[in-house]
Amino acid sequence: MSNTEEIEHLQCLIIGSGPAGYTAAIYAARADLHPVIYTGIVPGGQLTQTTDVDNFPGYPQGITGPVMMEDLKAQAERFGTQVRFGYATEVDFSTDGGIHKIQIDGSKWVTADTVIIATGATAKWLGLPSEEKYNGFGVSACAVCDGFFFKGQDVAIVGAGDTAAEEATYLAKLCRKVYMLVRRDEFRASKAMVHRVQNTANIEVLYNTETEEILGDERGVNAVRVKNNKTLQESVLDVTGFFVAIGHKPNTELFQNSLDMDETGYLLTKPDSTATNIQGVFACGDVQDHVYRQAITAAGTGCMAALEAERYLAGRDD
Repeated sequence: MSNTEEIEHLQCLIIGSGPAGYTAAIYAARADLHPVIYTGIVPGGQLTQTTDVDNFPGYPQGITGPVMMEDLKAQAERFGTQVRFGYATEVDFSTDGGIHKIQIDGSKWVTADTVIIATGATAKWLGLPSEEKYNGFGVSACAVCDGFFFKGQDVAIVGAGDTAAEEATYLAKLCRKVYMLVRRDEFRASKAMVHRVQNTANIEVLYNTETEEILGDERGVNAVRVKNNKTLQESVLDVTGFFVAIGHKPNTELFQNSLDMDETGYLLTKPDSTATNIQGVFACGDVQDHVYRQAITAAGTGCMAALEAERYLAGRDD
């Protein structure tokens, strides 16, 4: 950072533009913190890759993810938020609660009194071309979000951990049949979750099973071709939904040398708070939530982060 370069200074910088980031912006803007959002590479976050959102309050007829994100953006801008396309590439957080420095797009630096991190998490996928082709048209990484659309139908879910087991039992309450595809000959899930799966009559667990291809037509998924990795025998399962539950990766690489994280990379916040281990730096949404991962809970923590940023600045000024 050049000494002669004039650095833009902000009261409140928000990194990320999903439900958490935009909600934080709405509250911060109404508190006269003049927030600036840098959207990240995917403006709107994960919801822009979701076709139908039926479980966010206030949309009785449902709404598409991209439209919902545009609504949130417009609301944030209405109160004076500056929404800028760009992404943070380096951070230098002051440990004593002073001015924080953030590099944008690998070149420009800004400083900020408060930083709200809402960079989200990214679902892990199998990496199949057909998975990408039908994403949003029968392929989903969130059973709680999308299971309702497959009520009374046959579906498959891939995964072997606690999340996969929990989502399989959730789907079993809605769907006629749930095929659970487990790559190894055992679960990674806890014993309690395994027992829950095994005691659910309409879940069929297929061990040593890998997904070869998701099949479909212009209307969406209608089958999945799988292979037993021991016998090498292939088979086709007639399903209309395919759920991937092999985990999420929080987008926190940028903060690895600055902020406290758990073993999988989720940012750690103080109890009943969005405050991180650095004064003036707050984290909200999926970047710090590995339990719920819903748009509505992300929005809730975005509200918390903005309120806490406002109180932090007020306390500092006293």
